[in-house]
Amino acid sequence: MVGGGQLARMTHQAAIALGQTLRVLATAADEPAAQVAPDVVIGSHTDLDDLRRVAAGADALTFDHEHVPNELLEKLVAEGVNVAPPPQALLHAQDKLVMRRRLEALGAPVPRYADIQNLDQLEAFAARVGGPVVVKAVRGGYDGRGVRMARDPSHAREIAADFLADGVPVMAEEQVDLRRELSALVARSPFGQGAAWPVVETVQRDGICVQVIAPAPELTHDSAAGAQQLALRLAAELGVVGVLAVELFEIRDGTLLVNELAMRPHNSGHWTMDGARTSQFEQHLRAVLDYPLGDTDAIVPITVMANVLGGSRQPEMTLDERLHHLYARMPDARVHLYGKAERPGRKIGHINFLGTDSDLKNPGKLRERAELAAHWLSDGQWTDGWDPHG
Repeated sequence: MVGGGQLARMTHQAAIALGQTLRVLATAADEPAAQVAPDVVIGSHTDLDDLRRVAAGADALTFDHEHVPNELLEKLVAEGVNVAPPPQALLHAQDKLVMRRRLEALGAPVPRYADIQNLDQLEAFAARVGGPVVVKAVRGGYDGRGVRMARDPSHAREIAADFLADGVPVMAEEQVDLRRELSALVARSPFGQGAAWPVVETVQRDGICVQVIAPAPELTHDSAAGAQQLALRLAAELGVVGVLAVELFEIRDGTLLVNELAMRPHNSGHWTMDGARTSQFEQHLRAVLDYPLGDTDAIVPITVMANVLGGSRQPEMTLDERLHHLYARMPDARVHLYGKAERPGRKIGHINFLGTDSDLKNPGKLRERAELAAHWLSDGQWTDGWDPHG
């Protein structure tokens, strides 16, 4: 697996149960996956020789991020390496403009967009849309990076001018009138077998996912099935091998638009580690190794996942001690920590809470518990004033 982050770390956990060894290409020995995997190559995902070293003798080469230059992957394929997903598929998760054009050609619903080569083109697009726009770097953005919401036309010009001055290719999209964001997570094997998990709601703050509710509350059966079928169709049309996350906008009238694609295990699928019969990490390995795919049914009526982000300041209490207190108050919390140093806004772990039928009907209380727990691990403070010694 190219990349030594938390996705590789959790894929390694799944590989153990399958009797597989996951070799990891990490940039440093203290990266999350490098801390736990027995087979680590230290190197760069932009260096062909390092990629060859990690791929040598492996049954499949896969990814925990999409930032490997496509031309290097093409060379590996030419040398006989089984790259999964293949570079011609992965390109659609690397280049937003390529993705938009291909999705549009396939008839998938997308926001209005335009390739922006100069500021005159941006002004023309904004006039055509007749409303606020989003300015995006075509490549390299994630977790809100490279995506800027423009307040007005002059702000859009300023953002685009900065990108273009730095030599960054730019595109613009309309800002859609969102009700919420959803994610349809699927997997596809080289044989063409597909599997879909329940569609989930993702809650974003400052461009970062902070909570996932599985399944998405109050999503009609037809809308959920349509999103799953769309994601499975895109996986097949694009030739994806492995997990594919199709991030969606649900607009006010209930219409779904495709926002982003990710061809790897995804933050919106972390709930599957505890809430589904087959986790996204096991499924990704099954797919790239061409095993029959696993059952994607949820094992409880509702699961809420909360990301643990580094707090605005380092708490005096150690993370281990915070974990001790969390388990004392919430013994049902399923905690997954990544072994990362705490920095403001950095994803250092996540927590899953499994709910009941009553939580499904009214998920607010379960969501509050998840938010309480995540804030406690982040900041060492109970926002409801709970006193462990009271």
